[in-house]
Amino acid sequence: MKKNKTTYRSATEKKQLQDRLRTIEGQVRGIIGMIENERYCGDVLIQISAIRESLKSLGCKVLKNHIATSIVDDIKKDNQEGIEEIVSLIQKIN
Repeated sequence: MKKNKTTYRSATEKKQLQDRLRTIEGQVRGIIGMIENERYCGDVLIQISAIRESLKSLGCKVLKNHIATSIVDDIKKDNQEGIEEIVSLIQKIN
């Protein structure tokens, strides 16, 4: 059985991530409203694109933190699993 890993995040970082997620949540709710109000497809697609960019930006922030903490620690410990993990993660998110 694989052990569940955790990541420490400062209160400031948690708030920043949560704020970004709430913004994305609001964008999704906005699209729901656009669909309900029969908005033009082009407008909906632009909003979908904006959400995709917001998620990409959030993912980059999480990835940067992961590399700066967990992966750097693995490298310092000469743990090759960390390198394999980051390569796998980058392949999955691209």
